[in-house]
Amino acid sequence: MTNTLYDALFARHAQNSAIFITQDDGTNVTYAAFVARIAQLAHVLTGAGVRPGDRVVVQAPKLTDTIALYGATLQVGAVYLPLNTAYTQSELDYFITDAAPALVVCDARVEAEIAGIAGQTPVLTLATDGTGSLSVQAHDRPTTFRTVVRGPDDLAALLYTSGTTGRSKGAMLSHKNLLSNAQTLTDLWQITDADRLIHALPIFHTHGLFVALNTAFLAGAQVRLMAAFDVDSILQELPSSTLLMGVPTFYTRLLNDTRFTGDLVKNMRLFVSGSAPLLAETHTAFEARTGHRILERYGMTETNMITSNPYDGERVAGTVGYPLPGTQVRITDNGAPVAAGEVGMIEVRGDNVFQGYWNMPEKTAEELRADGFFITGDLGIQTEDGRISIVGRQKDLIISGGYNIYPKEIEDVINDIDGVLESAVFGIPHPDFGESVLASVVLDNDDVTADSIASQVAPLLARFKHPRRYILTDALPRNAMGKVQKNVLRAAHSAKA
Repeated sequence: MTNTLYDALFARHAQNSAIFITQDDGTNVTYAAFVARIAQLAHVLTGAGVRPGDRVVVQAPKLTDTIALYGATLQVGAVYLPLNTAYTQSELDYFITDAAPALVVCDARVEAEIAGIAGQTPVLTLATDGTGSLSVQAHDRPTTFRTVVRGPDDLAALLYTSGTTGRSKGAMLSHKNLLSNAQTLTDLWQITDADRLIHALPIFHTHGLFVALNTAFLAGAQVRLMAAFDVDSILQELPSSTLLMGVPTFYTRLLNDTRFTGDLVKNMRLFVSGSAPLLAETHTAFEARTGHRILERYGMTETNMITSNPYDGERVAGTVGYPLPGTQVRITDNGAPVAAGEVGMIEVRGDNVFQGYWNMPEKTAEELRADGFFITGDLGIQTEDGRISIVGRQKDLIISGGYNIYPKEIEDVINDIDGVLESAVFGIPHPDFGESVLASVVLDNDDVTADSIASQVAPLLARFKHPRRYILTDALPRNAMGKVQKNVLRAAHSAKA
């Protein structure tokens, strides 16, 4: 009898003396020591009343013990529920009420506030100096724990979507969902125990937790764990590392530093980007500077990763590559497949697709078809050979005067203009046309004006696609993973319309 995910990720490393984590203070933690720490935390969890199937809510700093808590939650058969450290008390109140956890683990600095929200639910803490109650209670516990049996279809994690429209939804992810995806990515990206991963992503999200860490666990790779992204720290670690997983902002910030050179990354094997679209110009500039072509992939909370540009083969800027092995992708119009090259809804089916939304059977029925395909909400195009490009979110689709307008098409044109750093195109209500097209633009040249952008866009796009207004701004609003929040732009500028 086994615990599907725990056994695959952790149990196999119980005697592994290789380094797993190098922390910011320079100390190393071996795989064997890490597995022993998981067991100590598992004893604390069961002592706090956590039972198989219970949810463990975690809003805590990025620490080795926080990652070990993920392993401990799996070992006791419970469900790991990480939350963005930036969430407010009102947001936390919703998540804790909805998930009904058996335990909440939080940053020691906000214990009083979280305890007020948690009510009768026990609260333990983690702290950067190791004085959190969870860590302290674990110190004298046994370093082995009898692992609870959990099968492939049992829940392993509950991740809430970002909630850019309506209430956040809790995506239920099984042991099979997480393990199958991690195995596929480890094989596809050829991750091995010879790799050293620079980990500067948050660990409350699919990218940093399930893509970066689960693949490292499977491969036995070494991880340089950084509390947060820091250019100086990244530059220091690149010569002794082989792998970096990041969001586009990582790469643009590195390119903005003259110390970032091809010689610095000669030992690097792979740069991966995701969680937000990578501009084609960033691809080009990165390759020119380093000789490396960034590998862009595509995924979401409900499905883990769906597609990837090839490890061996052409990595095409502006595309997210091909469906992963074992994952089926189709492009549809109201459920009917469209021809190659036509815009449609991206739907996906496979072992990576989640089990449904927590406490939301109606929403689950809306987005999971009877044949197992999940309706992603993303609009895309697939070529004859299967390569996929993302056009945008369905909710970002602009319908003006009866015409469908895809923001990415306009953004690509604007972003090609000299002096434009990036842009976001969105729609706001219009009394006659239904919606009006606006563009928020970030410049890297003060000589560029809204009028000059408009004049260069005009001959390249049909008139109905022309933004009615160009809003010059210092930065686009983004969430913690770097995705542009067009709902924020819509709300701000609809109010001014």
